[in-house]
Amino acid sequence: MALMDFIKGELLDVIEWTDDSRDTLSFRFPDDDKAIKNGAQLIVRESQVAQFVYVGEFGDTFQPGKHTLTTDNIPVLTKLKSWKYGFNSPFKADVYYVTTRLFTGNKWGTANPVMLRDKDFGIVRLRAFGTYDFKIVDPKVFLKEVAGSDFHFHLDEFADTMRSRMVSVFSDAMASSGVPALDMATRYMELGDALLPMINPQIGPKYGLELSSFIVENVSVPPEVEAAIDKRSSMGAIGNLNDYVKFQMAEGLGKGQGGGMGGQAAEMAMGFAMAQQMMNQPGGMLGAQGTPAVAPGVGVAAAGPVPAASAVPELMGVADVAKMLGVSEADALAALEKGDIKGKKIGSTWRITRAAVDDFLKS
Repeated sequence: MALMDFIKGELLDVIEWTDDSRDTLSFRFPDDDKAIKNGAQLIVRESQVAQFVYVGEFGDTFQPGKHTLTTDNIPVLTKLKSWKYGFNSPFKADVYYVTTRLFTGNKWGTANPVMLRDKDFGIVRLRAFGTYDFKIVDPKVFLKEVAGSDFHFHLDEFADTMRSRMVSVFSDAMASSGVPALDMATRYMELGDALLPMINPQIGPKYGLELSSFIVENVSVPPEVEAAIDKRSSMGAIGNLNDYVKFQMAEGLGKGQGGGMGGQAAEMAMGFAMAQQMMNQPGGMLGAQGTPAVAPGVGVAAAGPVPAASAVPELMGVADVAKMLGVSEADALAALEKGDIKGKKIGSTWRITRAAVDDFLKS
């Protein structure tokens, strides 16, 4: 009787595994070097698949349910062990439980920026991140290519491999999609859905996995490109540079009541414009006085005092124009390059006549 109890203790009657974790992909049943007896009970719970492995070869696969191990339901093992007369004696085999439920909320992201061609920016580097959901659909492929003989294979052991695979496929999809970087923010859902048919054919045969969703949460450009976009947006918000300069002059005029530099420059420019109008009017105040003409570049003539407007030089540079208009040199230069203010560029230096500034103020 003692011998029978000893022999019974060396055999496996029930094989089952309860998963109390949320990150286990596969688990090898600990047999403690015991053999499986004829008629043993195999219990496979929902979201599990049991895979037998005998001497390095895949045996039978069992879906959820309670199974009695007999010759009838282990035909592959029967063939591998060459049981001519059926399964009558205990045998040794490894039993792997593979979790088939959906693993959700797995993060992916580009460790380094991805270099792409973009129709707006030319060559641009993009970063992206998001999440994906997957499940194991082929336990044999998964055990062979991913988990191997690992006793307890966790999700984090495979996360880096999956992340690099996601990034690789995402980069290829981005390059072939032709979607501009600025438009991707409005197409995250569309982009994720379009990537699934590209990712699954690659990871299915290789890893035995299937993605049920692939979500793109963000696509961003480097900080320097973001700064350029912000600058471009600011220029777009300004609109007509001519109107913008006039607005700044009006702003400066209001502030100039307190004696500010911008206000003084704006007052000077406005006063000069009014003086020019008075000089151009037939019989105007200056014309009625019959003031002799003063040659360009001459500060004081014997004929009498020079009008205040002539204090502004006939030929000016960008700094002079900016001071006269009460704007920054960058704004004055932009107006010149755009053609709103007429001027002549000699080498890298601009020369602008006073009349050109008058015309700009009148426009």
